[in-house]
Amino acid sequence: MQDLELETLLHAMAQEDEFLYKVSRTALLAGCSEPDEVLYRQAVLQDCLDHPDVARSLYQLAVDTIEAEHKNYWGLAHYPSGVLHHSVEVMTLLATALKQLRAIADAQASTFSSEGFRRFFTMLQHELGDDYFETIQTHLNTLKFRHGVLISARLAEDNCGEDYVLCTPKAPPHSWLLRTFGKKPPSYSFTLAPRDENGARALSELGDRGVNLVANALAQSTEHILSFLLMMRTEFAFYVSCLNLREQLAQKDEPVCFPRPSPAGERTLTCRGLYDVCLTLHLPQRAVGNDLNADGKILFVITGANQGGKSTFLRSVGLAQLMMASGLFVPAESYAANLFRGLYTHYKREEDTSMNSGKLDEELARMSAIVDHIQPDALILFNESFAATNEREGSEISSQVTHALLAHRIKVFSVSHLYEFARVLYEEHRPDATFLRAHRDEGGQRTFRLEVAAPLATSHGADLYEKIFGATTPGDGIPQGPAGQDAPPADPLPEEAIKGA
Repeated sequence: MQDLELETLLHAMAQEDEFLYKVSRTALLAGCSEPDEVLYRQAVLQDCLDHPDVARSLYQLAVDTIEAEHKNYWGLAHYPSGVLHHSVEVMTLLATALKQLRAIADAQASTFSSEGFRRFFTMLQHELGDDYFETIQTHLNTLKFRHGVLISARLAEDNCGEDYVLCTPKAPPHSWLLRTFGKKPPSYSFTLAPRDENGARALSELGDRGVNLVANALAQSTEHILSFLLMMRTEFAFYVSCLNLREQLAQKDEPVCFPRPSPAGERTLTCRGLYDVCLTLHLPQRAVGNDLNADGKILFVITGANQGGKSTFLRSVGLAQLMMASGLFVPAESYAANLFRGLYTHYKREEDTSMNSGKLDEELARMSAIVDHIQPDALILFNESFAATNEREGSEISSQVTHALLAHRIKVFSVSHLYEFARVLYEEHRPDATFLRAHRDEGGQRTFRLEVAAPLATSHGADLYEKIFGATTPGDGIPQGPAGQDAPPADPLPEEAIKGA
């Protein structure tokens, strides 16, 4: 979350909606591992992009119905009669929502092409027929018991009632003459006194015994329909979040595309115009994209000028892989890559005064935790890892960790200022490795683009020094640190200058 700045992406997708945030977070962090699953979601999302109003209306219908059900609280819902009354009210509300769903399916089914939407609309049309709604309405009218509750029972040996059964009341004659003057069957009746509280309580208990089973059955039916609407709200919440993100990127005219996923066991990565979606959400202008053709590669070592876009590119790869695995579009003109069995990041951390051990120990402890979980066909991103010690030790640690990961078929991206580490790997001439370098023109300007090139023994820190403190003359050369890296001036700098740097 921290290394890839996922909070920025999630807030852009959620638009201050807590539920959308939770669903988007879950979807991004638990993506698909099979290409068919990704393609299935992509097709559904494409339909949503083609019909955003319909997708939003389906989501809003589920949200409004669920909220209305929560507001329909019945204070006596722990009694059978209260449960029955509450369930009748809720079922009436749900039936109205289901009718709206059926109407949307009838009107829009022919305009959607994805397998997911076709199955969804077909299910609504098949399950929610006119007979279904007529049956619901008939039962609801009966369960309101406008003419009282008809219960049958038999006497036990002690003259107590048992085997209570709720009966369907006999419909009264349609003719008012028959209702008024017709012969009625013989019956026995008992009338309670107006203030007979005990009798009223006993009569209520008799009614609850009769309606208990039907109250439970109706309550289960309402829960069944509510669970369907809850799942529908969750499913559409993800696609509404995708629509929110697409609208924001479209305002900046940033390109997006649906990636071509391949199985995790393959080694593919080809992209054009890949940019950091979190960066562009912060910038007033468009972000710089990068191109890469690295099919068959498993190791990527990225070196070059300070502030040249190395970490930004690393983050763009991680974000694109997460977005692809969740079925989202990716921030690029085109993108094709293999899926992964887990994505891991190991970035440098700022100095923490509360740590009980050194910074290198902390880095090794995090690496050990990753090793406990990582598996073949995973993807790991290193950003200036193991640089808390000297050049020689840091390079040796990085080299051994990298070789161990590669031996277990784990794709590795590594941004590093450790020249010795990069040089050793480069001289191995691995056919499955690609070495990228942040581009810098002759004037020291950063283009924020990466190119395939051998690692250099400098990170061009002199450019930054001159930018901050002014140009140097030939006699003022900035001293070089170990392995050719730019070292700070020998004289101590003023505190204000250090803060500025």
